[in-house]
Amino acid sequence: MRKRLTIALLLGLIWFMPSTNIISQGLNAQRRTQEIVAFFNKSKHVIKEKRGVRMEKFKEIRSEPVIRKDAASYSGTYETDMGYTLRLRVGTDGSVEGNGMEPAATRESLKYTLRNAKLEGALLTGTKVYEDGTNEKFEGVFINRTDRDSPTDTGVTTFGLGVLYDPPKMNPELGFSITRLFYQQKP
Repeated sequence: MRKRLTIALLLGLIWFMPSTNIISQGLNAQRRTQEIVAFFNKSKHVIKEKRGVRMEKFKEIRSEPVIRKDAASYSGTYETDMGYTLRLRVGTDGSVEGNGMEPAATRESLKYTLRNAKLEGALLTGTKVYEDGTNEKFEGVFINRTDRDSPTDTGVTTFGLGVLYDPPKMNPELGFSITRLFYQQKP
């Protein structure tokens, strides 16, 4: 009797393991999506009074992931205000191809291809492979980013791709490091 029960339990575990693994991967993608989105949120509200003059500064940036039913609608060109460009082609099945350019101070822009890219909900992951053969991890989330300049402001919402660099991307030519970039989708 014990043998039959043990065998039945083992078969049951084997039967349910693949679905458990799929559920686990989905939860990991959701968790990572929320972690990345948190890097693109900012809130600052400062009030100073000096000699009867009141100075108030307010800035709020709220981001939320965008999950579209039609994955192909993520396709397009995305650009930052610092000259970084990314072109994505997303299939209806979620397959992703892409390439882009990054500015360089003393030479031509660095060109790369996005390899092994996949889309899970709003999370885009892959590997950036540069023309010289070097590569780095790529992680980003499609987000709606809303900027507000006052507490009563309804804000301006922009759709794009929030990319997180972990570890930060060092650029000795330009003299700074980058932890995150917001790529706005171009019409």
